Amino acid sequence: MNLPPLPPTGGETSGRSIVDVVGEQHRQILALARRLRSDPADERVASVLVAVVSRHLCAEEQYLYPAVRSAVPGGDQIADRELAEDARLLRLLSDGDVAEFGAAIERHVAADAAELLPLLEQMVSAEDLIRLGNRFETAEEAAPTRPHPATPSSPPWNKVVDPIVGVVDKLRDAVTARTTYMSDL
Repeated sequence: MNLPPLPPTGGETSGRSIVDVVGEQHRQILALARRLRSDPADERVASVLVAVVSRHLCAEEQYLYPAVRSAVPGGDQIADRELAEDARLLRLLSDGDVAEFGAAIERHVAADAAELLPLLEQMVSAEDLIRLGNRFETAEEAAPTRPHPATPSSPPWNKVVDPIVGVVDKLRDAVTARTTYMSDL
């Protein structure tokens, strides 16, 4: 992978790999989806779920899938399948279909955990996984907090468009006092 080097830390590589970051976020997303299923009228939980998933999918499209394409044999097919599933998830979020979304997000998490992340872990060095984890978290913070199925889903255009749309979403969130982080629940 063509990524800049990590800053020197005096020996051992430290940081969170993209596998760790994505796994943790998947657990949070599933917990939010279960919470929303148990109380579909909870608008704060729904708002946080939409924001968390929107940011997560943008970061996956910017860094996880390109890494899979370049490092995993047959990665193009895996990434294309995941991009199609992400587009479906964004449409379900836009439509507000909680039940269908819950099932779809469970499939997404299961597919990543069973195939995509283990393959990436086998094929990419620990240092590059940490670099990807850093970039993933940075991209996620700049990403939109609402679903935008019509925006580009692959680099380089998503890396240009997503932060711009993210600024607009965050301004809307501030004006409407919308809850977008789990820590705000």
